[in-house]
Amino acid sequence: MRTYSLFAIFLLCLVIVGVDALTFYWLQSITQFIDSTIVKMVVYILFWTFTIGLVTAILTLKIRMDSVPVTRRQSLISSLYGLTISSFIPKIIFVIVVSILYFSNYIFSDTDSLIIVPVVGLIAGFLPFFVIVYAVSKAVYKFKVYRVTVPHKELPKAFDNLKIVHISDLHLGSFGYRYKVLERAVKIINELDADLILFTGDIVNNFSWELNGWDEVLGKLSAKKGKYAILGNHDYGDYSIWDSPEAKSENFNSIKDFFGKIDFQLLLNEGIALSKNDQSIAIIGIENWGLPPFRQDGDLIKALNEVEAIPFKILLSHDPSHWDEEVLKYTDIALTLSGHTHGMQAGIKIMGKQWSPIKYKYKRWAGLYHLKNQYLYVTRGLGWLGFPGRLGMRPEITLITLKSREK
Repeated sequence: MRTYSLFAIFLLCLVIVGVDALTFYWLQSITQFIDSTIVKMVVYILFWTFTIGLVTAILTLKIRMDSVPVTRRQSLISSLYGLTISSFIPKIIFVIVVSILYFSNYIFSDTDSLIIVPVVGLIAGFLPFFVIVYAVSKAVYKFKVYRVTVPHKELPKAFDNLKIVHISDLHLGSFGYRYKVLERAVKIINELDADLILFTGDIVNNFSWELNGWDEVLGKLSAKKGKYAILGNHDYGDYSIWDSPEAKSENFNSIKDFFGKIDFQLLLNEGIALSKNDQSIAIIGIENWGLPPFRQDGDLIKALNEVEAIPFKILLSHDPSHWDEEVLKYTDIALTLSGHTHGMQAGIKIMGKQWSPIKYKYKRWAGLYHLKNQYLYVTRGLGWLGFPGRLGMRPEITLITLKSREK
C-alpha cells in the first residue's frame, strides 16, 4: 500500500476534526429538542470520544509504524481506513445537506419549516452510513460472476466456445488467512467448468508471507486446458522498506515460486501456444507495465517473439493503461485481460450505465471495451486493498466465452 508522510497524515486528522466540528455545530440543532441535560452530555461525550480516539489512533499508528509487526500493519491500517470512511462520509453529507437546507431561504422561510431541516440532514447522513456498513460486512466477499461473450473472426473453429475464467487482484494479505471465505470463490470458479483460468496479477499486497497456507485453497482451482498467471505492481515488494536488496529479491522469488505450488504457469514477458486439431491460439503474459509512477517491466516485443505468427492472441497485462499505450493500434492482439483498478471498490450502476470516481484516473476501468477487432476486459478484482469494503462494486469472477465468427 502507498505510504504517506506524517505531515499528510496530520492534515488528514485536521480535516477529520474540522468536519466533526461542523457536524457537532449542526448536531446541536437536533439535541436542542432533548429535554434531558444528561442525555445531551452523553451524546456529546460519545461524539468527541470517537473523534479524539480515531485521530489519536491514526497518529499513533503512523508515528509507531516501525514498531508494529509487519504482519499486523495491513489489518490495523485497513481497520482505521474503514472507521474513517464510515465516519467521515456520513458526516460530510450531513453537514452539506443541513447547510444547504438552512441557507436556502427561498425553500424554508419560516421557523416551523426550519425545525425539520436537521432531521432531514440526519437521515441523509445515516443512509450512507448503513450503506458503508453493508459494504464492509457483506458486499466485500459477496462474489459475483460476470458473463461476457467475445466474438472474433480470427478465433480458430477448434477453439469456438472456449471458456475462460478471468480473476485478478486477490491481495491475499487482506483476507487475514480467512481461508474459508476464498474457498467459496474457488467453488464458484470450479463450477463454471472453465477451459482456462487466467490470473492478471496482485496476488499479494507486498509480502511473500501473505501466501502462507493459501496453496491448499488455490491449488483446488481446476481448468481443463491450463492455468496461467502474471504479476501485478504489488507483487514486486515495492511498497515496503527492505533491510537489503537480497531480502527484497528473496521475497520476490518466493512469490514467483508460489504459482508453481498452485499449478499456475507464470508468464514473465513470454508467450505460449495452445493447439487443437492443428489450430492454435496464443496466451501472452507480461510483467507489470503501468504509467508512471508504476513500474514498466513489461516487454511486449519480447513476449510476442515466439507467437507473433499466431492470428488469435490473448494478452495478460495487469494495468489497463497498457492497452492504449502499447497494444491498441500497435499490435494485432485480439483480447487483453487486465485488473489493477478494482473499480475503486466503489461505484454505481443505473440503467445499464456504470460510474466510479476511478474513471477520472483510468480511461478503461471496468468491463469490456472494444475497438475494431481488439477487445479489452478489465475485471473489478476478487480481493480488496485499503478500504475493507465494496460499494456497488462487488468482487468479480469473470467467465469469458470466445466465439468464432465468419471473416
